[in-house]
Amino acid sequence: MKNMGKLMKQAQQLQDKMAKLQEEMADKTIEATAGGGMVKAVANGKQQVVSIQIEKEVVDPEDVEMLQDLVLAAVNDALGRAQEMVSEEMNKLTGGMNLPGMM
Repeated sequence: MKNMGKLMKQAQQLQDKMAKLQEEMADKTIEATAGGGMVKAVANGKQQVVSIQIEKEVVDPEDVEMLQDLVLAAVNDALGRAQEMVSEEMNKLTGGMNLPGMM
């Protein structure tokens, strides 16, 4: 039974560390661009887009679809990179163990 208590304590410590890491990830951001830097999207570790910048040169009322595509590409790239950033940090914390429900 001593081993069970030790295991539970270790699990609680890991859970506490993971909660702290998730809080820290909210403050970390990743930037992605599209259209040669004409559209920039920034996302945080909570998978939230925190800003979008669009250069005025890319705004063409005659070609709204291109701007939509650039924004979509930048946002998707930023969110994907943010997810990778969080996964890498979680892997460092868990030693590569795949823990269900932690991502």
